[in-house]
Amino acid sequence: MTRKMTPIMSALVLAIAGIGTCSSNAQAPLSPPDATWDSSQLPETRGIVKQYTLTPRGDVDGLILNDGTEVKLPPHLTAQIVFAIRPGDGVSVRGLRARALPLVDATQITNIATGKSVIDNGPPDGPGRRGGEQTLSGRITTVLHGKRGEVNGAVLEDGTELRLPPPEAERFGEPLRAGQTISVRGDLLETALGKLVDVRAIGTSPDQLTEIEAPRPPRGPKAGPDRLGPPPPPRG
Repeated sequence: MTRKMTPIMSALVLAIAGIGTCSSNAQAPLSPPDATWDSSQLPETRGIVKQYTLTPRGDVDGLILNDGTEVKLPPHLTAQIVFAIRPGDGVSVRGLRARALPLVDATQITNIATGKSVIDNGPPDGPGRRGGEQTLSGRITTVLHGKRGEVNGAVLEDGTELRLPPPEAERFGEPLRAGQTISVRGDLLETALGKLVDVRAIGTSPDQLTEIEAPRPPRGPKAGPDRLGPPPPPRG
């Protein structure tokens, strides 16, 4: 004999089914692409922008604040930064702060005066004019770092930025200190945002320069194929 379900019994069945569904969903892993990080939960740093920092290609890869704090930016944010934020502007920076250095890995920057924020808005543009190889001297005001805190350049009094590979910056660590006078030779890049020298030699004066070792392409293992390609055929 089949009994008809009363409204109360029907409600109980639906409730039990709902509990089972909720339990099943609770065990399902979250999909990483659907996760959204809230940058407003990150620590805030405030200050006045002193100048941009540039990559060897002339793209903006960060800011220096008046108190010496160095702000690193993801490359895809930098094109928007130059339109929203300029030297002299007060900014609010959201990002991770380094423990032992005045260094912030930023995910969001807001212009305090205008309220404009820059968050993941596309790739940068950074065309510039090459000035060829030049030798110049100046006093260091700021030492530049990569995201891991490694030294990779410096800023001179006139705002010119010097860039060199971190291993070489470590090897020439003594001249790369704030307050030191330094001479360099390298390729000069001039842009509307600033000047940058891709350093090829460094020293304490123009007549006492030491060549730096540029990164070289990896070669194959011994008795193995050469990644730089086979040797040229013998002549004759």
